[in-house]
Amino acid sequence: MPTLEMTIPHNLPQQEALQRIKNLLSETKREHGDKIQNLEENWNGNEGNFSFKAMGYDISGTLTVNPSSVELNGKIPFAVSLFKGTITKMINEKAAQLLSA
Repeated sequence: MPTLEMTIPHNLPQQEALQRIKNLLSETKREHGDKIQNLEENWNGNEGNFSFKAMGYDISGTLTVNPSSVELNGKIPFAVSLFKGTITKMINEKAAQLLSA
């Protein structure tokens, strides 16, 4: 299964960045419940595992909130990997908004 790996820099205190990331996942579930099913997240300190189904595709991965960056490592279906560039761009744009001071 193809992977999606990203490192997103931030200038926030680590705990603030972590809280914003956690809130984003909950907000996504509320706002896009019609497109995203079975969104699950489990956190252990600053590391979280997530999984969900979007448009019939299973997507999963990990998020690690470090003192100056957020690392995203995801597994995406091959059919979705064709849109990897678009997905990466969207994640970077949303992350820039979310993690700005």
